[in-house]
Amino acid sequence: MTEGILAVQRMQDYIAQHLSQEITLADLSGVSFFSPWHSYRLFCAHIGVTPAEYIRKFRLSESAKRLKNERVKIIDVAFDLGFGSADGYTRAFRKEFGMTPQEYAKNPVPITLFIPYGVKYREIKKEKKSMEKTKTVFVQLVKKPARKAIIKRGVKAEEYFEYCGEVGCDIWGTLTSMDSLCGEPVCMWLPEKYRKPNTSRYVQGVEADRDFTEKIPEGFDLIDLPEAEYLTFQGEPFEEEDYVEAIEQVKEAMEKYSPAGIGYEWDEDNPRIQLEPRGERGYIELRAVRKIK
Repeated sequence: MTEGILAVQRMQDYIAQHLSQEITLADLSGVSFFSPWHSYRLFCAHIGVTPAEYIRKFRLSESAKRLKNERVKIIDVAFDLGFGSADGYTRAFRKEFGMTPQEYAKNPVPITLFIPYGVKYREIKKEKKSMEKTKTVFVQLVKKPARKAIIKRGVKAEEYFEYCGEVGCDIWGTLTSMDSLCGEPVCMWLPEKYRKPNTSRYVQGVEADRDFTEKIPEGFDLIDLPEAEYLTFQGEPFEEEDYVEAIEQVKEAMEKYSPAGIGYEWDEDNPRIQLEPRGERGYIELRAVRKIK
């Protein structure tokens, strides 16, 4: 991994830690260990936007989360997240999301939130790592209720990176703005009966109540999922840069596991489910099972 990538990651980490404060190019230069000009050039080259635009998008998305989930005043959100005035914040919010903060607070429809993906994690995927130490994988039987899933289909994708190439990684920002039964978006591998012609097996979406009748975003589909039992496979917490290895360890454990020992068999009629890999909780994947008759 190049020093330039690590420098950009340090700038991203600094921004996340000081989002409510004034952030200058000199501050970013101080953590990147390069000149302000070179820091700016590195950031634009690896992230695709300027530091100022990145900070603006990051702050606006954080403000949208607060407007949806907290009882807060617009002016308080504006100043808490570093906007100079309520008017300036309102203009920026409208430009980013197509509505005012007041309109969104009253009716928090799905919007595309900015997800500040760390630049170094894109490179880690390219690096082969060996699993030198086998770690514990926890297995638990859970029951999911009958529900709907609001999904965005890809074209041929079988996994996350192929899906991002087809649909775009920004889709996760839209899903994050939507309510989900399990509290977060999900990724799924769909059985054939849930697929449409020329669409991917791997999809992303949110789980909704079985009585869900609201309008779904354009380009999404709504599918019905029955009540089903799942085995949850959860790995140990991991350092973010080790996420590829953490995923492989859980997948390997899942492939070796036989549910017959507890009186179950794999249920291929229900989707396999993946949660966002987050280091503080470990990688989590769910695979449907049914009792052996």
